[in-house]
Amino acid sequence: MITSTTDPRPADFADVRATNLAVVLRFVREHAPCSRADIAASTGLNKATVSSLVADLIDRRLVRETGLTENRVGRPATMLVLDGSPYAAIGIEVNVDYVTAVAVDLSGRRLLSWRRSFPGATSAPGQAVAAVAGIVRRVVNRMAKEERQVLGVTVGVPGLVGLDGTVRIAPNLGWRDADLCGDLTKALRDPGFPVQVDNDANLAALAEHRFGPQAGTADLVYLTGEIGVGAGVILDGRLRRGGQGFGGEIGHLQLDPLGAECRCGRLGCLEAVAGIGAVLEQAALSPADVEAELEEVVRLARDGDPRTLTILKNVGHSLGKGVALAANLLNPEVVILGGYYVPLAPWLLPAVEAEMRGRMIAPDAGGCRVVASTLGYDAAALGGAARVLDSVDSGRLPRIS
Repeated sequence: MITSTTDPRPADFADVRATNLAVVLRFVREHAPCSRADIAASTGLNKATVSSLVADLIDRRLVRETGLTENRVGRPATMLVLDGSPYAAIGIEVNVDYVTAVAVDLSGRRLLSWRRSFPGATSAPGQAVAAVAGIVRRVVNRMAKEERQVLGVTVGVPGLVGLDGTVRIAPNLGWRDADLCGDLTKALRDPGFPVQVDNDANLAALAEHRFGPQAGTADLVYLTGEIGVGAGVILDGRLRRGGQGFGGEIGHLQLDPLGAECRCGRLGCLEAVAGIGAVLEQAALSPADVEAELEEVVRLARDGDPRTLTILKNVGHSLGKGVALAANLLNPEVVILGGYYVPLAPWLLPAVEAEMRGRMIAPDAGGCRVVASTLGYDAAALGGAARVLDSVDSGRLPRIS
């Protein structure tokens, strides 16, 4: 292998080939089953190049042949589909009251999904690192037993996460300037795969864009429905993090300067008046066991309890104000309510939509819809795995063993 630093051609050739491999892999993921001729016709790569790239992807066990098809004009063609059976991508979410782990294969099929209670609000970053490292080791060991290579791990956190993986501030966890990415990599003792950290809403938006019913939607906003409220923003088909990675903090838009105190120290933030904590507080329930208390809220709402219905209607209107701000600014095709908002969606959505439509300047709300997520409580963890798969799609391919 040529390693000279004075001649850029070998590196340039490798970069071009890696890019072309990623192009072919993405095409197969999006259009399988497809043939080599389909790839050449759609990507503009010549047939010889496509054949060489496909052979490489087959060697890496990222793509496999699935036989001939005769339902085509001309000669039967050998069809290609994703393989990826030797690989796994891992996503982790650390939140106020739980840690979730998800592993998926190259096609997004779930290999495992774990959820454990975790006292995030009272745990120091070091305790979280130890807990997450323990979970990652268990998942990696499980994947090793299935003879799968881990392609990477991404951890989601409810807070401001810099582009270097440092959690600058996570109000609901009480963290400041925690080098979660670096500390976790050290705890895993150079694991042999990349470790990344991102905001939980960003990752949930990636999950929706790749795996949810709204998959492929070019412009969407995902709102986390946890104790905190954050937004993951997809515009023109790409996740938008902002200049330093701190975008999407919709929960700290001030709706009422005389309103309830937020954990960030300000008054009347969206999170303080329309987060799940606000629902439980107004219902005189404790956030110590959020899921159990939400079940009680849902039961009361189904039974038509007037006080509960009024609370949910008011929270829905407050949430709708935040949605309207996002929709006026970004004009998404869809706003997705996730997390703990999902079981409350039958009562929240009418008020959210009414408030949004009443506050939007664009006709017909600019075409924006508000829907409940179908990905469950592990959307952010699933998005962590999606971020690993995105890096594969971008050309960071596993080496041939």
